[in-house]
Amino acid sequence: MRRSDGRTFASLPEESEEFGVRPRFYERSYRCGENTLTLGHRTLIMGILNVTPDSFSDGGKYIEPDAAITHALQMVADGADIIDIGGESTRPGHDPVSQEEELHRVIPVIHAIHQAAPHIVISIDTYKAEVARQALLAGAHIINDVWGAKADPQMAAVAAEFGCPIILMHNRHDRNYRSYIEDIVEDLQESIDITLRAGVAKENIILDPGVGFAKDHGENLRIMRSLDRLTELGYPVLLATSRKKFIRTTLDLPANDVIEGTAATAALGIAQGCQIIRVHDIAPLKRTIDMCDAIMYSPKHITELVEEV
Repeated sequence: MRRSDGRTFASLPEESEEFGVRPRFYERSYRCGENTLTLGHRTLIMGILNVTPDSFSDGGKYIEPDAAITHALQMVADGADIIDIGGESTRPGHDPVSQEEELHRVIPVIHAIHQAAPHIVISIDTYKAEVARQALLAGAHIINDVWGAKADPQMAAVAAEFGCPIILMHNRHDRNYRSYIEDIVEDLQESIDITLRAGVAKENIILDPGVGFAKDHGENLRIMRSLDRLTELGYPVLLATSRKKFIRTTLDLPANDVIEGTAATAALGIAQGCQIIRVHDIAPLKRTIDMCDAIMYSPKHITELVEEV
């Protein structure tokens, strides 16, 4: 049987180079209370739980602990590996909240979820060191910092003190990029250096390209095409695109109607080596991610599984 180009299917190599460069996956294990998260064998799913009145797509729904517990349990049942709890909206134009207000929002919810279901892995979405500290004491296991340990000089020290994983997201005040991708790499390297100097173990660092932060529509699309540049830095990469404006703008749809757009970005991210996907809609995105994993985590597909740190 011949292809349109005249070559027989039997003559094709089993692992043909025409299918492109394959990504690097990092192997990590994180002890999180009663649970252990393992990277390197499948994509992990982070479910979003906003306990805010003004988040762009689900503000006000899960402020009460009972509602938050119910939603967290449902997300885990649907396939979430991590529940990411945030008490301050990061949407464009949001009003910053005080440390006291943020603590008032997140600590009761974290404590309630941890008491009701201690097996659930919790991350705290904050850039304030004291909020992170109190969240870890209340039952959180991971810090997710949208300012990459640059907003609060004590954040890296908290991560080092607790020996917990920390997610360093790319963000900046100055939108005047000189060399866009190189600047992002340089900015993330600064965050990495801050955390390493504070004593954070290399294996506890996770990177996030910061899609939707300090980037316009075209720049968001461009970083989506260049995620493999970040996976080459030596750290696992988390991708958070769920319901974001660049998807809504591209498809001209509201936030609650862009599951397919989010799924497309998740698939593209996994194909470039992203190992954690942060989403609102767990069940449909898990189906997409499971299909991607069947392809990307096939033993013949992984060309480099990095164990050393």
